[in-house]
Order: sequence, then structure tokens, then C-alpha cells
Amino acid sequence: MADHRPIRPANHRRPVDVPSPTGGGFAALGVPTALAAALGSAGIREPFPIQTATLPDALAGRDILGRGRTGSGKTLAFAIPVLARLSSSIGLAPKRRPRALILAPTRELARQILQVIEPLASTLGLTATTVFGGVPTRPQISALRRGVDILVACPGRLEDLLRSGACRLGDIEIVVLDEADHMADLGFLPAVRRILDQTPANGQRLLFSATLDDAVDVLVKRYLSDPVVHAVDDEDTPPVEMAHQVIHITAADRLGVLVDLTSSPGRKLVFTRTKHRARLLTRQLVTAGIPAVEMHGNLTQSARVRNLEQFSVGRASVLVATDIAARGLHIDDVELVIHADPPLEHKTYLHRSGRTARAGAAGTVITLATENQRAEVAKLGRRAGITPVITQHTPGRRSVLHAPMDPMVVVDRASGRSGSDPKVRQSPTTTIRPKRKRRAPRSQKRSDARDTRSPRA
Repeated sequence: MADHRPIRPANHRRPVDVPSPTGGGFAALGVPTALAAALGSAGIREPFPIQTATLPDALAGRDILGRGRTGSGKTLAFAIPVLARLSSSIGLAPKRRPRALILAPTRELARQILQVIEPLASTLGLTATTVFGGVPTRPQISALRRGVDILVACPGRLEDLLRSGACRLGDIEIVVLDEADHMADLGFLPAVRRILDQTPANGQRLLFSATLDDAVDVLVKRYLSDPVVHAVDDEDTPPVEMAHQVIHITAADRLGVLVDLTSSPGRKLVFTRTKHRARLLTRQLVTAGIPAVEMHGNLTQSARVRNLEQFSVGRASVLVATDIAARGLHIDDVELVIHADPPLEHKTYLHRSGRTARAGAAGTVITLATENQRAEVAKLGRRAGITPVITQHTPGRRSVLHAPMDPMVVVDRASGRSGSDPKVRQSPTTTIRPKRKRRAPRSQKRSDARDTRSPRA
């Protein structure tokens, strides 16, 4: 089918009027003084590499195609140009229709983008709001009627509001597509194209993605005009600050190993393949005395927000999640990611693992593998470009984190030797103190009983 969209004029780029850089940090990249001051007040003074690379071109009005691994600082890389552009023309849109549109694949990511943008926007006299599914539409429609400058949206709910006439995109000056490859994976590209077709053809477009594959290239060719490409990190290469470990276990020992690993201090993120497994494992950890919450698609939006908040502020030290948490979530200081169920694809492994070792911090990733999963996990590691430390769990002995020695022994990858082999590397033991068990409340026991009757995830 022919593309009848108008050809974008060559003069569609409107540079932001910014002072000449005189110092370091964001000011040297051309960020307006008021916005640089707001960033400084928030404790954000030095740009990350993806920001250093993209901000000069984005602030000059160029279309941007940016690639950076998860946790690389992409949110501010597009938030700053959006805020700078809109603040330079504030008051010129009396209808108060949205002037900036940021599309995100998930509700959690949309909420986190708003949390970054809203404080900065308020200091500049701008407003921002979100629209996404899983919650009533009336408050979202009311917010749009009051007027908003920056709209952060998920494609599905935004299309509903466009069809009902509650939202208009005719005044959009700048569009951002965040996690474009994830939107493609979730099947949102047709909706994204329909939405972009309703925005002015001469607006600025910023597309950020962890990977730039064929599906994303379709959007680039159709909607970006002479984009500047910036790729500061290779998503297929894990950060050097990330340590990888594989623990060979039996299925019967999986829960005990998880209890050992999650009972130590610090935030941990545990991934499962199914919603049922996430729910069941969360309850098993809570029964073992470990403060854990769950995150998966069967939860209501209010429950997802509540659980994420508990994990973020430290009331729960463990988040048990499906791959819904593998992309877009930004939670500081996650020290350990555990693949309780190994992922099916190496890209999923990298996205899951990217919840730790973010922005230069150190982190550890542990994959649990039963005997029938070992070949699959080895292949996964090769494709992900990692060389993990492999350890064999000894049933009945406590698991050791970061310390591959008794009661865990290193398995030589080439020969398969283990046990008392003198070539096995030893290191000091890390002591993990178990927490006292507590009984599950009666309501939880009844809920557990109901879960056992449902074989579906």
C-alpha cells in the first residue's frame, strides 16, 4: 500500500535558543540555563555518554536515532530536548493541547518517565501527564481537558482516546519513541504508525532503543528525516561491572537455593517465565520469612504500583517478576538479579540482567539451571557473550553468593572436574544468615489452595 503521507519539509528543524556553552556538565552541551539549574537542583550535574552524544543534535532540532543499553540514561537524553523545546515557546499554545508526545511500551515505563520529567517540567511552567490502560479513563480525560504540554502514553490507551475525540495530536512539536524495539516485540508497531500519522509531519522525532533491528528500521525510514545516529553501547555486550554465575541445581533444591540467595541484605530481582510461577514463588519466599512482592500481568494496576513502590523504598527486599520487569524499569541499587527460570533468548537474558550494574554500578547475575537446562543455559551464555562462573550446588548445604567454594564447588568447563580437584579455585565463604520463618496468614493459605487448583500460568 502506498504511503500518502506528505513529504517532510527540509526546514522542519527548529533549533532551541540556548546560550553558548561556557562551562562543563550540561551547560557545555547547550542545555538552557534554567533547565541546567533544575537538573543541578535534582542532583543531576554530569551527563552520561548517551546524553553527551545526543543532546547537541537533539537541542539543535535534528531527528535522533539513539541506541544505548538499558540503564544508560536514555530517559534524560530525550527528556531534556523535550523540555528545552517546549520551554522556549511556552504560552504560544493557548488551546493547551499536548505539544510533546512520548510513547512507551508499558505502564511502568510510562510512570517512570513521568517521574523523571514532571519535577523538571514544573520548574519551567510546563505540565505533564500519562495515559495508559488498566485504569479508568475518566481521570485521564479530565487531565487532557485541563490542558497538558507533555503527554506520556502507551499506544493502546492513546488510540482509544484518539478514537473518542478526547485527545488531539495536531499541535505536537516533538515525538519520542522510547524502547522502540520492545514496542515491536509487543506488537504495537501498527498502533504506533497510526498514532504518528496523526502528528504533524514537520515535527521533530527522537527514537531511542536498546537494539536497532529490522522492525525499528521500518519506523526510521518512514518517520525520521535525515536522522543523526548515536550508538554508545552495544546491547549485545554486557557491562564489565556485571558478574555472571550459573548454579547447577536439582529441581527439588531450587526453592532452598533461592531462599539462601535472597535472605542476604540488599535488593534482589528474581525472574520467572510465567505469572503463576511468580505468584507461587513470592508466597513461598514470604512463608520463608523473606519480604517479597510480585510483578506480573495478572495484577491490577494499583497492585503493580503498590508492589513496585514497596520494592523501591525497601519495604520489600525481593521483587519476583515475569519479563514484564525486564525492560524499562529503573530501580536503583539492585545488587542481584536471579534467573530462577532461565530465559528462552539471549536478548531476554541481557534485558533481565540489565536491571543491575546500571550506570556504572556493580552487580551480580545468577542463573539457576537444573540438569535438563544446563545445555540450554550454556548456549544462552555463549550467545549473550558471557563467561559465567559455574558452580555445583551440594544438596543439604547452604548456598554461597559470590564465593564459589564449599558448600559449592567450581566445575571446570573444559574437563567437567569438580569436588576435591586441586585445580578448583577456592575463595572465602560468604555467610548468609537465614531469617526466622513466619506463618502465612489464613487468607494467604486459602489463596494458595485456590492457586493449586489452576494449572494455567
